[in-house]
Amino acid sequence: MDYYSSQISKLIEELSRLPGIGAKSAQRLAFHIINMPTEQVQQLAHTMTEARNNIRYCKKCFTLTDQELCPICSSDNRDPKTIMVVETTRDLAAYEKTGKYNGVYHVLHGAISPMLGIGPNDIKLKELMERLREDVDEVIIATNSSLEGETTAMYISKLIKPTGIKVSRIASGVPVGGDLEYIDEVTLLRALEGRTII
Repeated sequence: MDYYSSQISKLIEELSRLPGIGAKSAQRLAFHIINMPTEQVQQLAHTMTEARNNIRYCKKCFTLTDQELCPICSSDNRDPKTIMVVETTRDLAAYEKTGKYNGVYHVLHGAISPMLGIGPNDIKLKELMERLREDVDEVIIATNSSLEGETTAMYISKLIKPTGIKVSRIASGVPVGGDLEYIDEVTLLRALEGRTII
């Protein structure tokens, strides 16, 4: 039995298709939208449509942007000789929030996963190799420490090493505030191997 009119139900259904939005969150969002002033709803719809129509890949690093080059690639204050390879634009944003990295990025838009049928040709690896023809000193591989991320990191490392460009991998280990007894063996091993002198 439907509790709501067809338009409310349709709005809830559409919102629940968004990632991370369950039925209750979709319902809460739907009622919030219904109670918003008409101008705000129109502005929200317009902004979503404009974003969908105008956002594309940066010609250099393949992050999402509404310009030909993203703000990072077009900045004169960044070091183009150091490229950090990340899986997604969200990963790029996470590193940018630290404010400590001054190089540029390359967004793969995924990771190699034979189980899911994602191979090297399905992510932006060919484009990365083309970028390495320029003057590059170091490639920092910052893929996730999942099985797919590790596979991708190993594959990229094997591709780049013959070029003579320095290849490094981000360290991973024990999170701040983490109790050692609850941390998996792989993470503990990586923390041990990535130790630094203090």
